[in-house]
Amino acid sequence: MMADDDYLEAADSTRDDTYDYDDVQFAVRLTDVSRVYRMGSNKIEALRNINLEIEPGQYVVVSGHSGSGKTTLLNVIGAIDVPSSGRLLVMDVPISDYDESFRATFRLTTTGFIFQSYNLVSTLTALENVMFPMQMYDKTPDEIEEVAMNLLARVKMDHRPDHLPWQLSSGEQQRVAIARAMANDPPIILADEPTANLDGESGQMIRELLSELNAEGKTVVVMTHDEGIIGHKNARRFTMENGELKSNV
Repeated sequence: MMADDDYLEAADSTRDDTYDYDDVQFAVRLTDVSRVYRMGSNKIEALRNINLEIEPGQYVVVSGHSGSGKTTLLNVIGAIDVPSSGRLLVMDVPISDYDESFRATFRLTTTGFIFQSYNLVSTLTALENVMFPMQMYDKTPDEIEEVAMNLLARVKMDHRPDHLPWQLSSGEQQRVAIARAMANDPPIILADEPTANLDGESGQMIRELLSELNAEGKTVVVMTHDEGIIGHKNARRFTMENGELKSNV
């Protein structure tokens, strides 16, 4: 297992040369994780004593009604948010022990996010959106552009690299978002309702892309109401209810 200080060094350089992910025991491990928000005198328990172990390469699906805690759970796993209590390890690194600067670098190298609202930068083209996360690596602009174009080709968007997000359909924006999520070849893909706003054809393409990524060895964690994703043949299924995570038999 890689020591924490070693990972700090690895996160600042090209990962392919410094870190062997085959050594990782758990892609994600949460132990008694809770997340509490305070609004004035009110206390909102978004997550309640979550215990979850996800091995590398697993496909995990979490369903549950709006407000059940799914997005909070995903944000905690992805180091966007931090637990109020409990222990979180991602790729065996106790990520919540570090400051935001490290967590930001960790997110770029380790997790690829796919959001319901796409979260593309409105002033950047499709190609530039995919290139953006790769700026931290020691690659030339031409090398970064080549990788980004290959990713756009994979999601069948290489014919519209110069289009801005508003010039793309919802399905096209989500495909660009998936290409961006794959930009740094992260071992973990996190998706929050990735098909919620899409038509049937676009939704099916996203489902297939997630399955392909998982088949390639990526750990995939999806928060969704989509029965097509919930029914994935290899999925571990969970339900969120009032901030509690329950395994589905």
